[in-house]
Amino acid sequence: MPAAAPAVPSRTPSHWERFVAASKSRVRNVQDYFALAGRGLGFIFVRPFYGQDWVQQMDEIGVKSLGIVLLTGFFTGMVLALQSSVQLQTFGATMYIGRLVSASMIRELGPVLAGLMVAGRVGSGIAAQLGSMRVTEQIDALNTLGTDPIKKLVTPRVLAALVMLPVLTIINDFIGILGGNLISSAMVGVPTSLYWRTVWDQIANDGFTLRVIPIDFVQGITKPFVFGGIISITACYFGLNTTGGTEGVGQSTTRTVVVSSILILIIDYFLTQILLSVLGP
Repeated sequence: MPAAAPAVPSRTPSHWERFVAASKSRVRNVQDYFALAGRGLGFIFVRPFYGQDWVQQMDEIGVKSLGIVLLTGFFTGMVLALQSSVQLQTFGATMYIGRLVSASMIRELGPVLAGLMVAGRVGSGIAAQLGSMRVTEQIDALNTLGTDPIKKLVTPRVLAALVMLPVLTIINDFIGILGGNLISSAMVGVPTSLYWRTVWDQIANDGFTLRVIPIDFVQGITKPFVFGGIISITACYFGLNTTGGTEGVGQSTTRTVVVSSILILIIDYFLTQILLSVLGP
């Protein structure tokens, strides 16, 4: 009987090989992310449109997020007015508190805070829902029935986020400015009429004439539109790539909130830089 061949010891990958493998995996993940974004956005213009799913997602993303957005915007505007009044009183410029609150809310705080709140509430929900469908093989069942999961599950959520996040941001901005008005009139002594006149000057005037393009409004609408796409696509990506059962669903929701929040803060800077260079201060 021939002797058995000696076992070949397995070789441990070197640090460089592990680094290369990890880098390839990250690049592949980024490629899959943008491929999902392209397909999800492209299917917006392809029949069937799944209008009922779209309306349902608009309710989930927009209407059911209204409470937390109102609460966040109102108290943010109040805190902003209270903090800025301390500094403005030093220079005797409390009459400009309306300009400061409106500019801060419309340009930065409104879009970013609305995006972060929606990422925490809606993004995690989308990831958990799609992740549960993945681990229970419901998405595989859709493929078996001849239904594209991207068009059925991703596109309505992306389209609803693109529509509803700017709407939520506008509401957030208005409520924040209203909260600033409450503090400025009750605690700082700025008349309500003067407050809203300075708000209008900030939004529509350049100090002397009406602006042809309301720069604050353009910035305040462009950012949440982009943020809505980031939140929905990130949530769908991690949800559809869930593995490992219920534990994997929890990991997907956590990753969705973390990655969406980080991307919102990073993209906000570059969008601000681009919009300022194109539209001016």
